[in-house]
Amino acid sequence: MRYFDLLSLPVDYQVDLTLLNAHYLELQKVIHPDKFANHSEQEQLLAVQKAAEVNDALQTLKHPLKRAEYMLAERGVDIRAEQQTLQDPMFLMQQMELREALEDIRDAVDPEAVIADTELQIKQLMSTLHQELLSLISSSETAAQHKAADVVRKLKFIYKLKDELARIEN
Repeated sequence: MRYFDLLSLPVDYQVDLTLLNAHYLELQKVIHPDKFANHSEQEQLLAVQKAAEVNDALQTLKHPLKRAEYMLAERGVDIRAEQQTLQDPMFLMQQMELREALEDIRDAVDPEAVIADTELQIKQLMSTLHQELLSLISSSETAAQHKAADVVRKLKFIYKLKDELARIEN
């Protein structure tokens, strides 16, 4: 079953997280394995499997990157486990510069300023890429889906940088 259907949501990259959580909680009330404690072993197993599927659906749909990968996979462009390299030299150069900025933070004269600047660059890049993805992923054209996959590949880089910056800040 498709995750959007399972959680009674329209298939759309932009998900109402409040509605997603509400539908998740409603489903959990009905299918939670504890409700099947006095049922047959087979019914208990089915409840555990269904609860796991609902949990997977929630985790996938609530995160923009996982949601995009899932949507692309549903349309035949599965990049979730790929090892393909990105073929955009300008983007890769920008990533190298951002990574170098992260490495230089500890030795910077004003680390807070470098952190703030790097954080701003990452936010701007994420925003730009999410907007590009939003326009591409809704298309039914194969070429647009492949371009969307490239945007998701770029977002993977950005999310890693964001996580690394968060580790440095703590």
